[in-house]
Amino acid sequence: MSARTHDSDWFIHSPTPRLERIEAYFGSHAYDPHRHDTYAIGVTLTGVQSFHYRGAQRHSLPGRTIVIHPDEVHDGHAGDAHGFRYRMVYVPPTVFQDMLGGQPLPFLPGGITTDTRMAESVLRLLRPIDDPLETFEEDDALFDLIGAMNTLAGTGAKPGIVDAVAAQRARTFMDDSPQGRITLAQLEAASGQNRWRLSRDFRLLFGTSPYRYLTMRRLERCKRSLAQGLGLAEASLAAGFADQSHMTRQFRDAYGISPGRWLKLTAQASGQSRERG
Repeated sequence: MSARTHDSDWFIHSPTPRLERIEAYFGSHAYDPHRHDTYAIGVTLTGVQSFHYRGAQRHSLPGRTIVIHPDEVHDGHAGDAHGFRYRMVYVPPTVFQDMLGGQPLPFLPGGITTDTRMAESVLRLLRPIDDPLETFEEDDALFDLIGAMNTLAGTGAKPGIVDAVAAQRARTFMDDSPQGRITLAQLEAASGQNRWRLSRDFRLLFGTSPYRYLTMRRLERCKRSLAQGLGLAEASLAAGFADQSHMTRQFRDAYGISPGRWLKLTAQASGQSRERG
């Protein structure tokens, strides 16, 4: 995909082995009419992101999610004089079809949605744009994304019988090795269940996704290490995170504060407890 840029325009390209991810700013014209064979799914961050799509002019405001179906012609330009900034992920239909198992691809004719679940799923794939994604994290976010798209399009299949035994095996596997680099393929082998069926059943039985469950076990391990005096970088690696920044991002998402502030607050609480004693 090509873009005409002005001096103030910029473009960040951050692909994964399966997905293309970008963040960009354009002050006026961005793209001529074009089409690609992937979904283009993104979030407008600032400004008005305007484009022609399926015979109409569309305008996406900050926080809204754009969903452009494969092989649909569209362009791109700023909707006002301030320009626009956005993040976008390009997902091949084959990636989604592995999860859909032969169901039709979901189609959102309007191209823009304010659905919160959609925005959250997309941002998990795109936030932050220059940080690497674990394969498990990417799988988990993609599964949430296709679920949200199916719900909006009214094409989701009704849940069948839940395989509680397989889900329990997967949970036990993660409990026993939270510090390891786990993938959905490993959970599939450990549970004896198809990875996407397992992802669905795990959510139904335990109220969260397999990756988020694993992340919380890692964070618990990390907090114990930090409380025992281990440094942030060492505690991050010992708990199974890629590095300190990866752990910090997950810590903030889970608890709403940084690990440094959590350490400071727990130290203060410990000191106050000793004073009262």
